Amino acid sequence: MKLSFRWYGDSDPVSLQYIKQIPTMHSIVTAIYDVPVGQVWEMDKILALKEKVEKAGLKFEVIESVPVHEDIKLGLPTREVYIENYKKNIENLAKAGVKVICYNFMPVFDWTRSQLDKELEDGSTALVYYKDQVDKLDPLNSELSLPGWDSSYTKEEMADLFAKYKALGEEGLWENLKYFLEQIIPVAELNDIKMAIHPDDPPWPIFGLPRIITKEENLDRFLKLVDSKYNGLTLCTGSLGCANFNNMPKLVDKYSAMGRIHFVHMRNVQVLDNGFEERAHLSSCGSLDMYAIMKALYDNGFRGYIRPDHGRMIWGETGRAGYGLYDRALGATYLNGLWEAIEKASK
Repeated sequence: MKLSFRWYGDSDPVSLQYIKQIPTMHSIVTAIYDVPVGQVWEMDKILALKEKVEKAGLKFEVIESVPVHEDIKLGLPTREVYIENYKKNIENLAKAGVKVICYNFMPVFDWTRSQLDKELEDGSTALVYYKDQVDKLDPLNSELSLPGWDSSYTKEEMADLFAKYKALGEEGLWENLKYFLEQIIPVAELNDIKMAIHPDDPPWPIFGLPRIITKEENLDRFLKLVDSKYNGLTLCTGSLGCANFNNMPKLVDKYSAMGRIHFVHMRNVQVLDNGFEERAHLSSCGSLDMYAIMKALYDNGFRGYIRPDHGRMIWGETGRAGYGLYDRALGATYLNGLWEAIEKASK
């Protein structure tokens, strides 16, 4: 496996120097954060970021993410401009040696949680999702501020987006995703970049907005939209695994055998009747069998990029919720241990 670590650039309190000190750390997962969604990432910015990462002794091979503009998801006439810009970004990133681009197709916002700092029994704090709390919120008639929500929208813009997505529905979103893939995957093939869609997080509709990258049936449908090895998955164990209808070892075994997993986010969650809590990476700390997941990857020949996903805040650390150093470093060490044990036991 190629162990990697998410880094948010110079504003990230976790330094590249500290990340490099984690055993077997291979690469940095990052992005250009100061360019508006839908615009072209210029080569000078990309190369400056690459130089910074490589100067720290780490590889610059995975981008998370190149965001997809809402006009593309909605299928508006203006999508053509944004799709051309997306193609240019693929080309530019390929010139810089990038091998995988992670992205998502979630309407309006990315991941959603009801709280970023829920105190767990051991005194650590973690990201959680409690359905009853989220269900009480009205995004159109209140001052809604949820983790993962794009706060740049005005109430009027938000209402307009919701109305458009309601009219579009799931099938409309599928059609627009297919159109997008038909445009960009040939460019990815020409530039030898694997496109890796991230599942919806969590994998169910929120506030009536459609969500489609949620379960096995839908993952199968997605991969068939453009049946190319360059059209693949970011297999996020926490995003899919927070729903009991997703059997994570089974899904990982299936899609890694197909060669369609290009990037893995390893995160453990405790599934609850009313939602989920993010936990330490160790299998016994949550609902997921992390050993079985890693073994499925190994047995099917996966040797790609894996990063420890969201961590708790432990030992008094402060910073970006879910993205501190200490618990993610513990997670990376745990993944190293699992991989070594699986590798040695297989010989």
